[in-house]
Amino acid sequence: MKKKSLALATVGNVNVDLIMGPVSPNLPSGTELIVEHDELRVGGAAGNVALAWQALGCPYQIAANIGSDHFGDWLKAEFGAPAAGWPAASGNTTVSVGVTHPDGERTFLTTKGHLLALSWPQVKQMIDWQALSGGVLLVCGSFLTDRLTKDYPLMFAHAQQHDVAIALDTGWPLDDWTDAIRVETLKWLANCQYILFNEIEATSLSGQDDPEAAGSWLLEHMPDGGTVIIKRGGKGAMLVRADGILSCPAPKVALVDTIGAGDVFNAAFFATRAQGKDWLEAVQAAIETASLAISTHPRCYLPKTKPETIHEFA
Repeated sequence: MKKKSLALATVGNVNVDLIMGPVSPNLPSGTELIVEHDELRVGGAAGNVALAWQALGCPYQIAANIGSDHFGDWLKAEFGAPAAGWPAASGNTTVSVGVTHPDGERTFLTTKGHLLALSWPQVKQMIDWQALSGGVLLVCGSFLTDRLTKDYPLMFAHAQQHDVAIALDTGWPLDDWTDAIRVETLKWLANCQYILFNEIEATSLSGQDDPEAAGSWLLEHMPDGGTVIIKRGGKGAMLVRADGILSCPAPKVALVDTIGAGDVFNAAFFATRAQGKDWLEAVQAAIETASLAISTHPRCYLPKTKPETIHEFA
């Protein structure tokens, strides 16, 4: 009997990204600068994950919302059938301007827009929970979806009732890792089977300088059988479980655009696990896919040749 493929879904922030640069992070005021690169594209962590799943040919569900403007219509059209049930919030769609810098880092300017209106009742209705049973719900953009985030306990409980594992990639808190945010985030971790953080997020939340120590500390705050994944940019990635720590290096690739690379990593990791592959294969595939994504324009997700320098995952 053929084993059922792992069902996948994501929920959270989908918005418009305007990428421009490269330019120095110390912009002189009152001047106009001409940049080499600009691109208007789908953005947001959940949006990036879904686009990668599409490119990888991986079936998925996505719960998100849009604004009631032309950008909202455009976002919905970009996803087609998976976005059919997205509600439109009254007002503008969230826009994020990503300014890239010569060293590969970037600065984001983001409007509040429609993301604040995404709610748990909407998400509950958008997801086919029966179809997702036994699968994974990847939760993204925790600090941008205030209304939904307040109801995480309801969403986590509902997922548990339907045998759906929670994977969490919070992103960076808008007010930094304050004591209150740490306390709240640890409550979320207690309901998550997977967490996927970059290295600075993992060390900042845990208070541990060493990524291995940070991973072990985070694992202690998760249910039994949990998995911590730490994305380390040019150093690759680390997977921490109760039975040990697995580290994988990253290839060298010619750096083009690092925005959303961590989201691509997340998507490729779960797409590979959905195929029944083991932990090592999933981490390796995630690193390779993210490395290719940050080194190609237009962005490519399916490697034909091995890539060659790397930078930081998001």
